[in-house]
Amino acid sequence: MEHGRDCDRRPSNRRRNDERIDTPLPPLPISAITGIVGGENVLTAPEERCCYGYDASKLKAMPDCVVFPGNTREIAALLELANRTRLPVFPRGAGTGMVGAAIPHGGGMVLSLARLNRILEIDPDNMIAVVEPNVVTGEFQKTVLQQGLFYPPDPASLQFSTLGGNVAMCAGGPRAVKYGVTRDYVLGLEVVLPTGSIIKTGTRTMKGVVGYDLTRLMVGSEGTLGIFTQIIFRLVPAPESARTLMAVFPRLNDAARAVCEIIKRKVVPSTLELMDQSTIQVVENYMHLGLPLTAEALLIIEVDGREKTLDDDVAKVENVCRDCGATEIEVAHTSEDRERIWQARRSISPALGQIRPDKINEDITVPRTQIPALIRSIRGLADKYGLIIVNFGHAGDGNIHTNIMLNRKDPDELRRAEAAIEELFRTVLDLGGTLSGEHGVGITKSPFFLWEVGQAGFDAMWKIKQALDPLNILNPGKMFTPNRAFFRA
Repeated sequence: MEHGRDCDRRPSNRRRNDERIDTPLPPLPISAITGIVGGENVLTAPEERCCYGYDASKLKAMPDCVVFPGNTREIAALLELANRTRLPVFPRGAGTGMVGAAIPHGGGMVLSLARLNRILEIDPDNMIAVVEPNVVTGEFQKTVLQQGLFYPPDPASLQFSTLGGNVAMCAGGPRAVKYGVTRDYVLGLEVVLPTGSIIKTGTRTMKGVVGYDLTRLMVGSEGTLGIFTQIIFRLVPAPESARTLMAVFPRLNDAARAVCEIIKRKVVPSTLELMDQSTIQVVENYMHLGLPLTAEALLIIEVDGREKTLDDDVAKVENVCRDCGATEIEVAHTSEDRERIWQARRSISPALGQIRPDKINEDITVPRTQIPALIRSIRGLADKYGLIIVNFGHAGDGNIHTNIMLNRKDPDELRRAEAAIEELFRTVLDLGGTLSGEHGVGITKSPFFLWEVGQAGFDAMWKIKQALDPLNILNPGKMFTPNRAFFRA
């Protein structure tokens, strides 16, 4: 993917970052590494290393070694060694990221956090928890729920993604419309900085305004500013119950109007999901659920909270949907009804696999009121470039997952898809949106990073990176360094 003409300028420090990736690596200090973590916690065989060279982006690169430290001190020692030997370090959780943020591009040490997998503390009275980074998100949610507590962020990968990775990428999910995203629940961190220093950020309290907010700086930093070894989360009371609805709209504009109107009526759903006509047709052809093929949009809406208020909320949502033009509304009255409604949403990914062998999945986000304009533009791109483009996602917060279906082995189709993405990103920014609502920048969006943040913003962020990581040791090649060769990997 090429930069647009107006985005060809390079920040003053970009070349140095590029050179760090392309410079041949020094000899691997394997004896020093094993001296820190033990030989049983180091992988060097090619067949073992290759398992840690890819993530959900489907990009891949071979690390020179994979290391499994067991505590904060070992991580600090590894980073000190890496600085002395100029060895790049790539932190890794479960490898579920969508933008290549865990890819060891250029080689170096993959630092796996797999051994740091404990829930250290749950404090029901203060509604906080302290965890290590490799706790699986879904397991953490189940554990705190047993004490009547709720950790809302729910990325699609929650059954296998880890909390450290969620914090590093500031993961979102369907419940963000009501509950927010990962950064809204992180109170504090224990962090090993790129040079090996150990700091603690934030507090165990809801309030705390001493010094710069380093916690917020670290959340979403994609493993470029530090490695988290402990995370303090705030929790909320678990909702008593939930109700689920599905509404069918002949017109997309009416569905988008309903999304805004529901929230204006003082009902904030816990999830508010949209499937456009292309998505409806793909899922129906795959699952035969009886979905209306002529409908332009389908909304799946869930409200949660106190049992005695939910009936009123459901009635308000039904009325809004009817007023906005919904022709069919189904309210789930049993767990089986709810499961049937959500089956349509969960079937999207496997259904897409029936169309083309590959896809480019973007997580663009626009203001809710701009969803119709966005999807109209995407339809135009599909026609212009002869592509199948499917849209679905979190309409409540404007986060639409745009999937361009293609065969990456077809050079012409890949070229057309890349051109469509460039136009799509320009449209998103023109609509007041962002290029990523959940997935982050990593490698795949780095060519467009400057488009959104601007030269001054880019330079400010790079100066922060330099201040904390002067040798560019930690997760180099992410955010700041576009590497176009990866897009055809």
